[in-house]
Amino acid sequence: MNEVETTTSAIGPGTGGEPSRLALRRVLIDTYHENVAYMHRDCEVYRAEGFKALSKVEVRTNGHSILATLNVVDDASIVACGELGLSKAAFEQLAVLNGHTVTVAQAEPPESIGALHRKLAGERLGLDDFRAIVRDITEHHYSKIELTAFVVAANRDELDREEVLFLTEAMVEAGHRLDWQEPLVVDKHCIGGIPGNRTSMLVVPIVAAHGMLCPKTSSRAITSPAGTADTMEVLAEVELPVEQLQQIVHQHRGCLAWGGTANLSPADDVLISVERPLALDSPGQMVASILSKKIAAGSSHLVLDIPIGPTAKVRSMPEAQRLRRLFEYVARRMKLSLDVVITDGRQPIGFGIGPVLEARDVMRVLQNDPRAPMDLRQKALRLAGRMLEADPDVRGGDGFAIARDILDSGRALKKMNDLIEAQGSRHFDHGHPQLGRLSFEIRAHGTGVVSGIDNLQLARIARFAGAPKVKEAGVDLCAKLGDEVQDGDVLYRVHASYPADLEFARQACARSSGYRIGRAEDVPHVFVEF
Repeated sequence: MNEVETTTSAIGPGTGGEPSRLALRRVLIDTYHENVAYMHRDCEVYRAEGFKALSKVEVRTNGHSILATLNVVDDASIVACGELGLSKAAFEQLAVLNGHTVTVAQAEPPESIGALHRKLAGERLGLDDFRAIVRDITEHHYSKIELTAFVVAANRDELDREEVLFLTEAMVEAGHRLDWQEPLVVDKHCIGGIPGNRTSMLVVPIVAAHGMLCPKTSSRAITSPAGTADTMEVLAEVELPVEQLQQIVHQHRGCLAWGGTANLSPADDVLISVERPLALDSPGQMVASILSKKIAAGSSHLVLDIPIGPTAKVRSMPEAQRLRRLFEYVARRMKLSLDVVITDGRQPIGFGIGPVLEARDVMRVLQNDPRAPMDLRQKALRLAGRMLEADPDVRGGDGFAIARDILDSGRALKKMNDLIEAQGSRHFDHGHPQLGRLSFEIRAHGTGVVSGIDNLQLARIARFAGAPKVKEAGVDLCAKLGDEVQDGDVLYRVHASYPADLEFARQACARSSGYRIGRAEDVPHVFVEF
């Protein structure tokens, strides 16, 4: 049974054209960015108003209103006759107490529905069209069905570059925009798809130790085994009020925090809730999503990492170059200085996949531990070097050496410890991290060279093991691309905290280990910047 809170009785159906009145009931169901209302099938209002399941209703009280998708229930323990239930997200928007009287009526279609229909018909939309659509999305006027229609239409008939610009502008305008009161604010972002790859947690302390302003706000993982916010949360608090975030940034020249509290490009979070389950990540929507968040976060300079590889999001150099040009066009029009770097995405970066394992890798690199993954160290140094070269006092080509000196001298570690302390530290021993108590090993079948690693499959296995919700869960790699292995050598270990998660991960490994053993000449080659 779903947990609910008690309420008072309702007033009942409206008369003489008055809207119907019901008592509000908070239904503790997480509907993830979707407003959902619950009404009992035998409720007089349900029959009198002619409501139907999945129809859209408008709920009003105290001068506030929200639109919600109606779910009809037959269980009075969820919502009784005379009551209107609201999901957690919807209830919080009204900001009233449980049992408060609300009015409910059939909702008018969203203002932008005409523009949505034109996009579905394959028409090109203008800036005002995108503003109207994004405004309706931000204000939760779209149902999941309408959101899906927009995402699919934009994916099917790929947005042209002007439409991507318009969508980006509209998404920035719909939320808050941070102003750090400095001319040079740097950030780094990766388009995703590569497990591990926790370079931001190294780049930020290196760049901040140099003195440049680098406020890194990140999202949590949605379909990956860990995001920057999930991994940093192993070390420190990441859900910080905007005022505290600003204070930390001004004092320490950086942060590594979750961006949800800042309400930056809020339409993006809603769109992602539809895009990810459908496995849709069209170039136009990707560009608008990333650049709107970075511009809203107050960045003036951005280093963008586009990994390419057989199982990365981008799988060829021509595809990477097309994406690069689209990013550069929109960034230029939005007055954001952009440095795109095309990197090696043939395999995970680092040894760990999952929050605790990735935090271990990061801290080992910062402490110059001989067990640190060299690929993570080198990639972070090159990205940090590119960011440092945005400093007018740094000569082009000198960034890598400066970044390496900051890391090797311990200044980056000190800066990271300062950030951890400022954000609210959590105990973590990188030498002996607390991993899931259950584990199994995947071993090589045959002798040869690791000639292929499937990023998607390893990410899938780590998620089955419980990551990122269970931070101790994940995959710990023992062999990387090009390594020689003997029959029976351990390729990786899977850690889980619960037997069911362990079994799910074991079944995924049985379907495919994600590793291919072959000859040295079978290792795929990509021509990238690093």
